[in-house]
Amino acid sequence: MLQSLSIRNVVLIDKLDIDFKPQLSVLTGETGAGKSILLDSLGLVLGKRAETSLIRQGEDKLSVTAIFDAEPDNRPLQELLAENELDAGDEIIIKRVLNRDGKGKIFFNDQPISAKLLKDIGKYLVEIHGQFDNQGLLNPANHRDVLDAYGSYPQLLNAVKNAYHEYKAAAKARISAEENVTKAKEEEDNLRHWVKELERINPVKGEEAELSGRRQELMHAEKIMESLNYAYAALTQGRDVQSAIRQAQSAVDKANQYVDGRYDEIYAALDRALIETSDAVERIETASADVNLNSNEQENIDSRLFTLKDLARKHGVAVDDLADTLADFKQKLASIELGEDGITALRKIEQEKRMAYLEAANALHCSRAKAAAELDRLIMRELPPLKMEKARFETKIEKQSEASWTEQGFDDVYFTVATNPNSPQGPLNKIASGGELSRFMLALKVNLAASSNVCTMIFDEVDAGIGGATAQAVGERLARLGNQVQVLVVTHSPQVAARGSAHFKVEKHTDGNVTTTTVRELETEERREEIARMLAGETISDEARAAAQVLLSA
Repeated sequence: MLQSLSIRNVVLIDKLDIDFKPQLSVLTGETGAGKSILLDSLGLVLGKRAETSLIRQGEDKLSVTAIFDAEPDNRPLQELLAENELDAGDEIIIKRVLNRDGKGKIFFNDQPISAKLLKDIGKYLVEIHGQFDNQGLLNPANHRDVLDAYGSYPQLLNAVKNAYHEYKAAAKARISAEENVTKAKEEEDNLRHWVKELERINPVKGEEAELSGRRQELMHAEKIMESLNYAYAALTQGRDVQSAIRQAQSAVDKANQYVDGRYDEIYAALDRALIETSDAVERIETASADVNLNSNEQENIDSRLFTLKDLARKHGVAVDDLADTLADFKQKLASIELGEDGITALRKIEQEKRMAYLEAANALHCSRAKAAAELDRLIMRELPPLKMEKARFETKIEKQSEASWTEQGFDDVYFTVATNPNSPQGPLNKIASGGELSRFMLALKVNLAASSNVCTMIFDEVDAGIGGATAQAVGERLARLGNQVQVLVVTHSPQVAARGSAHFKVEKHTDGNVTTTTVRELETEERREEIARMLAGETISDEARAAAQVLLSA
């Protein structure tokens, strides 16, 4: 529900704060008083395009702030907020600022958001209906969703959605298999040649690095052997290092006799040195024996590396990926060998999923037809009091071709009307005149309010072109609608105005060269005077006041 609206510097409004009420609120005033400015201002905080022409003359910027209930039960809204990491808390505060240079800012509970996101949020907060509105119920693209919300069969919708995605997945798998087999058949000879070629060399992942390392060793084998021989000679030739250590140990042992073992640690260190030296000599001998000076091995490694790299270039992959490439080629050959047997199995699965979708979609179609018949009956019941007893309303449901099937089923749904007995049915927004359209829309809104996610509806001059008993009927239905959702109505009809649970008057004041629009809520006596003015015009008679009182008391 819209709680309040604060407007600053919008056209004729310099400063205006309005607290709205639940149920039906009516806004009245002279033509040109500024009622449309209120709707333009509200449109700004609902995502309407901001125009600098709306900024009040002499001001640098405008701002509009709207406060809404958080609407925790509005699931589409809550999902949208969660998706965009927005926290509504207890209430939603939307503020929009527009500067004279065209730059602006939008805030959702003090968090900056984009104009696109604001528009997406706005459609779940308020629904504005005017005679020339192309959104909502006047857009045939929305009619299927409207009917589904009215019919309330979420399990059927989910079943169709799941069945559709399973069917499409099966079809995709079949198509992919067919394409793979066809492509593989086209290059079967090449595949077999490539498999033999790769199998012959039998590439191994990580082989390139291993071979390169071994090649590096072989290239420097002589230098390695030379260095190892030098190390060996240093430890074993001339004065033997091991003999020197043993002599040192003997000397320390003799000295130790005179100091009661004080040099035991020196002796132990020399002992460790002797062990490590012996180990080093053994390791050098082993390493020398492992050095391969055979040039044949290097030639073999060079040849294999060349072959691997040549094949990698040929197939456009890294050397380490050749093993995977071989496996891929073998898989493609296997798919050819699988042939029609595998595709036949996939076709069978696809057909089973298709039939499951059709079964679910047909069940949904039947439920839609039932809901449509009930909706048509309720709408037709509303038309005679609205002085459209000759009009017809019908919800059309047409099965679409397979190319148009979706996760929402195979139905195309649209609302049609005929305003005269012999007239053909046609689109709602094409057949009805302005006044008729407003009444059709009101009849729809009254019966669809319970299934709507929007908790605030605004009607802009829904009473245009009607009066008397028809206007009375419109007022009654607006009041009825107000018992289900918050309704705001801009009206020139005294019959409609009298049905409001709250009444706001829009007035224009001129002080010198400055014109300002104000809005104030009317009390009981003021309401009677305003409705009398709407009945009588500029000069209000006692008869008009009496008639106004009758309307208010009805």
